[in-house]
Amino acid sequence: MSHDLFEAARTAMARAYAPYSRFPVGAALRTEDGRIFTGANVEVASYPEGWCAETTALGHYVMAGGGKIVEIAVLAERVAKCSPCGGCRQRLAEFCGPETKLYLCDSTGVTETVTMGDMLPYGFRADILK
Repeated sequence: MSHDLFEAARTAMARAYAPYSRFPVGAALRTEDGRIFTGANVEVASYPEGWCAETTALGHYVMAGGGKIVEIAVLAERVAKCSPCGGCRQRLAEFCGPETKLYLCDSTGVTETVTMGDMLPYGFRADILK
């Protein structure tokens, strides 16, 4: 992973709005053409109606035209391996393949690298809806 993807996720984490959980999270996605999209978690008083960092990043990604996601970095200050929640795993799987690299990070760097296939081996697939 290029250091710039981790730094983009860390910068996003610094912008998180997490007054209730006090658990800021940042995410960064890289597309095949090299673009990076970031997001932070955003909480609201109507807990749990906020959204996750990965969801925020996906919103920016979709609005910019999308593309194939090839790398994802997720980090939080307070855990050594911040992984996407179940809902975000499914959302991410919608836009990337099982081979997409997912970097689990803490505030200093990558602590583990897995694939989306490792994280969501039996995800709901859009092709069964056709």
